[in-house]
Amino acid sequence: MRRKLICGTLAGLILVALALAASCRSGGNDSQERRNEARTPDEKTEEGRSVTGPVKIGFAMDTLIEERWPRDRELFRQAVESLGAEVEITVASGDDALQIKQAETMISEGVDLLVIVPHDAEATAAIVKKAHAAGIKVMAYDRLVKNAEIDFYVSFDNEKVGELQAKAITALVPKGRYVYIGGAETDYNAHLIKKGVFKVLQPLIDSGDITVVYDQWTADWVPTNAQTNMESALKANRNRIDAVIAANDATAGGAVAALAAHGLAGRIPVAGQDADLPAARRIAEGTQTMTVYKPIRTLAETAAGLAVAMARGEQVEADLMLNNGKIEVPSVLLSPIAVDRSNIEETIIADGFHSWDDVFRQDRRP
Repeated sequence: MRRKLICGTLAGLILVALALAASCRSGGNDSQERRNEARTPDEKTEEGRSVTGPVKIGFAMDTLIEERWPRDRELFRQAVESLGAEVEITVASGDDALQIKQAETMISEGVDLLVIVPHDAEATAAIVKKAHAAGIKVMAYDRLVKNAEIDFYVSFDNEKVGELQAKAITALVPKGRYVYIGGAETDYNAHLIKKGVFKVLQPLIDSGDITVVYDQWTADWVPTNAQTNMESALKANRNRIDAVIAANDATAGGAVAALAAHGLAGRIPVAGQDADLPAARRIAEGTQTMTVYKPIRTLAETAAGLAVAMARGEQVEADLMLNNGKIEVPSVLLSPIAVDRSNIEETIIADGFHSWDDVFRQDRRP
């Protein structure tokens, strides 16, 4: 059953309440008053939100390092602006303190709703608390904020991502020695992906068909860290590896680089996710087996629509409730798609995510 999250109240009743409480306001409500003063009387709500006027969305991003995140930034910006709202975007470059500071600035400037792509799922709980103190709702984008009273969460089904990876590789290698190269331990998505992978692997581990001979997180999702992990796995196992599952395409790229140094690239199946262009090229040339495609345009447009509606005090709907360690968070989870050499043209290329030339014309690589 779909659940409704109600955002907004009757403006007239709120104006009366505000008038009665005016003499009790303290300096801590200054930013709230500034937001209200910027609206005409018939646009104000209890939290300073506008029902019909223009609203401003703050988008606090973690990073632009991986290929996908600049896409998210521009698609989200376009989607918000197409809905007649404004957007302010910050990028913390993997710095928790900077992300909190950037969010605090947007809160003090009076954004109507804050959207967060957290670097650290736990640390960004402080942002949620500060936003709520200022009467601003918070949405988590693609990565869940842990142990905070987050108002909404929009992402792909990341546990399903891991399941798709493991199903693809176990179909090729039903028995053997596996390496798991995880994502950043601070990113809750990395835990969800791993959970999905081991949901598929565990029965085969229990039966003795599969042995996981190496399992390590990759600090900050950095490809060179993943390459170092893969080198360690190869050394510890004297190159006796049958399959590799990596948490995303950047870490898969690091794993492939390590395999290539030992003449093993293309001989050992490797899974990733995100459908990055380098990964698509590796799939075309045979050094990466599969990726998981998450249509980012759908994610950005869905999140933007929900964010603007919430900022305007409109009703929005959740597909399900997810526990983040503190509350059940109203959530929308989109479906990922497994991609390999057999369907790459009908998925990421047909969608315009990458062009055929960019993927297959090796002589056109930059």
